[in-house]
Amino acid sequence: MAEHLLFLTGHLARTRLERILAGLNDPAFTYEIVDIGVKVAALMSEEIITRRLKMPVAADRIILPGRYRGDLDRLNQRFGVPFVRGPDEVADLPVFLGRVGKPVDLSRHNMRIFAEIVDASALSLEALVQRALKLAAAGADVIDLGCLPETPFPHLADAIRRLKAQGLSVSVDSANPGELETGAVAGADYLLSLTEETVDLAVRYGVTPILIPSIAGDLDSLGRAIHKARTAKISFIADPVLDPIHFGFAASLGRFMEARRRWPDIPMMMGTGNLTELTDADSSGVTALLSGICSELSIDNVLVVNVSPHTVRTVEEHDHARRMMFAAKQDQALPRGYDAGLLQIHDRKPYPNSVEDIAALATNVRDGNFRIMTAPDGIHVFNASGHATAQDAFELFPGLDVESDGAHAFYLGAELTKAEIAWKLGKRYTQDEPLSWGAGAPEVQADRLRLKEAGHTLRAKKDRAT
Repeated sequence: MAEHLLFLTGHLARTRLERILAGLNDPAFTYEIVDIGVKVAALMSEEIITRRLKMPVAADRIILPGRYRGDLDRLNQRFGVPFVRGPDEVADLPVFLGRVGKPVDLSRHNMRIFAEIVDASALSLEALVQRALKLAAAGADVIDLGCLPETPFPHLADAIRRLKAQGLSVSVDSANPGELETGAVAGADYLLSLTEETVDLAVRYGVTPILIPSIAGDLDSLGRAIHKARTAKISFIADPVLDPIHFGFAASLGRFMEARRRWPDIPMMMGTGNLTELTDADSSGVTALLSGICSELSIDNVLVVNVSPHTVRTVEEHDHARRMMFAAKQDQALPRGYDAGLLQIHDRKPYPNSVEDIAALATNVRDGNFRIMTAPDGIHVFNASGHATAQDAFELFPGLDVESDGAHAFYLGAELTKAEIAWKLGKRYTQDEPLSWGAGAPEVQADRLRLKEAGHTLRAKKDRAT
């Protein structure tokens, strides 16, 4: 039998929900909609549901609004039916329902991120540890200590031991054999970057080397280093080296392809910094492309660098990319619809409400609270007194009649500015919620078990009342 779903909603969203569900082609479920008796669906509480939802419930699952704050387990136990949160926006229901029984799993990946601290020799031990822990929290699996040319690193061994004591894996990146040997003796897990002339150092200390050609672009040289590592029966990772654009980038991509053809089963690495750092483009798109190449070529290690301020979130971006690419590859699918972490500037579906949807909603509003939404034609502001649309937030202010209410004016100014930014960029705007920048900015974690505190204007009114 088809699964029977029960959707709980409020007055304002009911018509839209009915239209969306009725428009689904051949859904693999039956359904009914219950208006729980609140105006805004997200404001329904556990107490309201417990009082107003009649038992017994004839449903296999009950779908709540995504912004519902409450304990689902208690509802499950009381009604004997699984309660689940749907998407935050009702417009996203078709996608949500299309993945019934197959939620997106982004918990897995097969790519190791080496995050390089390029100025490690210039940092104190305490600063190094703090930087390393921050990188690990962002998704780094190995902390790479970059050694600068002709710059002493007297605390290299101490740094390795301190990081290892924190449970971190460590690599040493240096062209100086003495520093590499110091790293090996101190317990480094990996050494970057060894050649056919220096691979014996890794053999001597049993450290995993990252192998590169001794002559730039020479895969035969890389092959000889690989042969030495194999003969010594040590683990290794091969890096044909990715070059910057206009300095051999296309040819270096060819080398990666040729290396995989010559050595189908060896572990490989790609250093992405020569593109993310040396290209004036948002690093998220560059990272997505390079991670896709790594996924196709089964390159399971990346060396990530953050020197330029525009790559400040590059580790987080690589973490999102590796999970998305892994999931898509497992599904033999395009890397689309799995994760929005790399969609930082634009959204694929920026407008959850059409112009017609907003007009219909505006006609049902009976109070003075302003609702702000965006649609393809601009920013919409409406309440019981009227409905205005503009593409410039300043054009809307004269009609709001809040000149004598400073707190309300400030709130509306902030929200309208946010809405204008979202509209111009093609991003999704939700009133009273921060804009989402994906992996490009820290995400505000919402507590889905509690209703939000009163907003600025409501708090101000309460303060004046007391």
